[in-house]
Amino acid sequence: MSARDPSRSIRGRTPARIGDRIFVAVCAIAAALPLVALVYLVLQLLIAAAPRIGWSFIVGQPALDAHGSGILPALAGSVTLVALTALIALPVGLAAGIYLAEYAHATRLTRWTERNIAHLAAVPSVVYGLVGLVVFVRTIGFGRSLLAGAATLALTVLPKMVITTRDAMRRVPRALRQASYALGATRWRTIRHVVLPMAMPTIIERAALSVARAIGEASPLLVVGALGYGVAETRGAVSGSSSDSFTALPVQVWAWLTAPDQRYVANAAAGMIVLLVLMLLVSALGVYLRRRMTRAHEG
Repeated sequence: MSARDPSRSIRGRTPARIGDRIFVAVCAIAAALPLVALVYLVLQLLIAAAPRIGWSFIVGQPALDAHGSGILPALAGSVTLVALTALIALPVGLAAGIYLAEYAHATRLTRWTERNIAHLAAVPSVVYGLVGLVVFVRTIGFGRSLLAGAATLALTVLPKMVITTRDAMRRVPRALRQASYALGATRWRTIRHVVLPMAMPTIIERAALSVARAIGEASPLLVVGALGYGVAETRGAVSGSSSDSFTALPVQVWAWLTAPDQRYVANAAAGMIVLLVLMLLVSALGVYLRRRMTRAHEG
């Protein structure tokens, strides 16, 4: 048997290798801590929501009785808000991203515009709520309506949509554009039939994630006038019209959390579970559409 090489053990115990292992361990712990915290919070929510979560809670109407209250109007309001927000934000964000990626020249004004769009993506949502209150509720005259809420949420996701579309289209190889031009295609036909189909899977997935984040936003909806359980019940929060007062699931949860009666805590926890499931469904839909579009494009 050959003797063990002492230089190998010395190299394996050098300070650099020990430092690498410590760094990897610290990174692993840092990655595990948020997951552990998330699992703990979800378990606590499930335990708190156990007395109320169920089909009767989902299809029930808001009521002053904590045990008989439900979230159907708030859930319907959130689903409608998601649809209207996507209808407003997706076309505008897509068009702006296409212009910045394909048509805008690399001037100082373009760089200034892109830099400010990136800054707008980091603005707190409550600021967009104040903008929506001034612009949509009072200036344009939408009032405290579902349409005003959807337009305000569209403002919160629009900067991310523009950045996502621009970056996704810029990642498409330039050789594909040149090949399309060589075949006689115009710039618009190249964008429509070559660039956009390749970028669309990423755009759809990121858009779904942005809309899912908007579902959980309560502060802009509170500012533009979404109603909680007490007021919603007496004034008719959801009547199926975009011009009437409205409610949404995050606002309903907030109303239950701020209620003086502690019996509403279980309702708030159950509402959070439903809201989390709704956000996960929208995110999963984006991932599914991305995979399906990618396979169709590759096939």
